[in-house]
Amino acid sequence: MTAAGRIILINGASSAGKTTLARAVQAKIDGPFLHYSIDHLRDSGVLPSGRLKTREFRWAQMREAFFDGFERSVVGFAAGGNDLIVDHIMESRAWAVRFARRLAGLDVFFVGLRCPVEELERRERARGDRPLGDARRDHQTVHGYCLYDAEFDGTVQADANAERLIALWLARLRPSAIEKMAMWDLDNVARGETRGA
Repeated sequence: MTAAGRIILINGASSAGKTTLARAVQAKIDGPFLHYSIDHLRDSGVLPSGRLKTREFRWAQMREAFFDGFERSVVGFAAGGNDLIVDHIMESRAWAVRFARRLAGLDVFFVGLRCPVEELERRERARGDRPLGDARRDHQTVHGYCLYDAEFDGTVQADANAERLIALWLARLRPSAIEKMAMWDLDNVARGETRGA
């Protein structure tokens, strides 16, 4: 049987530098880690973008199933023995706990990448490929309901963050932050509380 792959999961607001950090880690870490994200799927043309633009199909009706499938695919890639660096945005408490429960039992190192809102907005404007306001919205929410194994400053040079991340990953402990989040009681989570059952 193939041993399950290891996962480095990076959470942060839109434009925080998740992809840049993931690529820097991928370039330095021992072993062939795959870099995987929602953006990779979107940019591959997997979505019926033309028909979404004409509103023949509604993204709001597809969105939940798309993200649910992405989470399941992460577990599938790891179950196949692939080491992964996943960059993602944990948009809600319920999504975070659902993903944590799916990942429980796997070797997951959960990373928070923080960045000041002013810098997020500057990057968002410079990129021009994200709706203005996404970065501010994410900044206000995505870290509030997550436990991390390590946190990083998105304004620090990516290579320096990558070296520190790899060193912390090599010294990781169990239970991991994801394993702890998987134990949270969903009723408490719905009320905004993040304590175990």
